[in-house]
Amino acid sequence: MLSLIGYVSMLVILALLLWQKVSPIVALAGVPIVAALIAGNSPAQVSEFALAGINSVASVVVMFVFAIVFFGILRHVGFFDPIIDRIVRLGGSSPKAVAVATTLLASVAHLDGAGATTFLITIPAMLPIYQRLGMSRLTLTACVGLGAGAMNMLPWGGPTARAAATVGVEPNVVWTPLIPAQIVGVIAALGVAWFLGSREAKRITKGKPAEFAEAVDTHNGDHSTRSIEVDTIEAGRNRAESSEHNSFNSRSTSVVEDKGRQESGDRSDTVEKDFRNIPLWVNGLILLATLVVLMWGIVSPAVAFLVATIIALIINFRGLENQSRQFDISAKSAMLMASTLLAAGVLLGVLDESGMIESMAESAVKILPAGIMPILPIAVAVLGVPMSLFFGPDAYYFGVLPVLSAVGSNYGIDPVVLAQASVIGQETLGFPISPLTGAFYLLVGLANVPIGKHILGLFGWAWLVSIIVLIAAIVIGVIPLWTA
Repeated sequence: MLSLIGYVSMLVILALLLWQKVSPIVALAGVPIVAALIAGNSPAQVSEFALAGINSVASVVVMFVFAIVFFGILRHVGFFDPIIDRIVRLGGSSPKAVAVATTLLASVAHLDGAGATTFLITIPAMLPIYQRLGMSRLTLTACVGLGAGAMNMLPWGGPTARAAATVGVEPNVVWTPLIPAQIVGVIAALGVAWFLGSREAKRITKGKPAEFAEAVDTHNGDHSTRSIEVDTIEAGRNRAESSEHNSFNSRSTSVVEDKGRQESGDRSDTVEKDFRNIPLWVNGLILLATLVVLMWGIVSPAVAFLVATIIALIINFRGLENQSRQFDISAKSAMLMASTLLAAGVLLGVLDESGMIESMAESAVKILPAGIMPILPIAVAVLGVPMSLFFGPDAYYFGVLPVLSAVGSNYGIDPVVLAQASVIGQETLGFPISPLTGAFYLLVGLANVPIGKHILGLFGWAWLVSIIVLIAAIVIGVIPLWTA
């Protein structure tokens, strides 16, 4: 009976998240509380279950909140601007170089883990160059998606944070062993971008028309292309800086753009006077030190980003008002992230403390063929990108992964391994093709390409890169080829 209540609860949660009829907080916290009461637990017991779950995700919540604020500060003071400028200019007028520069720019822009910010920076900066050279906008969205997807494995990105919260570990425990595989993934993404650029170059040279590509204007030279670059870099940057971190719950392009226009007006009045003129290398050292601490596990990621935020605030901003404004800028996205993770903590606490997840796992073990269990991590990783079309990040990491982890534990599979297998593709390389994430619509909307064409154009390449990342993870011993 307990397992039945658990499975029905998970199906209801998945349905609510997939149909987007209610806030994720309602689905993640409200449904398990009702289920626990139906299972015969008293309100006091349910309260204890929920608090236990909240305590288990508290450090992840703290990490994400301060990571959002920290990267918001770096973006506000213009730390990423010179990097973005150089990458855009790197593209020049060669389709190969432009495609590679697009993926590289998306990778750098995605350092803060926010898909909307990445797309608001990359698409406006690169789109005029694609139009000038007659390159297809589908190539633009593919290159951007590959760069952002490969970088979305970062511990302050949504999927890794969710996976860590689900299996009850710090995000860097999931991410750090995967760093070499992620680097391979970025290189593979750049390789695919080079191939796509080469294909575009051959098509343009032969004079073949392409869907979603403007006709090449042969009367203007490289100077025009450079002028377009300079004019559009700042436009894209301003839109991105004023947008909020939209890792979760961005419902439409218009909402983000309206918010960006509103806040960009505010920024134009304050950008000259609300932060100190600190050399960029100083903020670079803060970022580098934070990353080193995260990779080596010197302190908790939550403490690392807390300290980094404090230092960045003191160095870059004078006085209470200017420092407090940085929290105001990031307040909405930080609150959405924190509340979603805390609600997920309630779900995980109720499932675990009430015995539901154990009962669900026992019943699943009786049904699933034992022969598939030794390759369960491989299967999870391989299906990550395709599953991104059907499960959003909340639905998968808070609805599917807990059951997979419990089932795997019965066969001696470490839940952390399943979390690592999941982040190889599920809503990482898969998020730029997932219609269940708000940033996806921003990507196709800014580039003005049809959703179906974009998914078909990127799906195979994203899946290929995820398989390459999986192979690298197997080689370095993170994902076992066979579990006894």
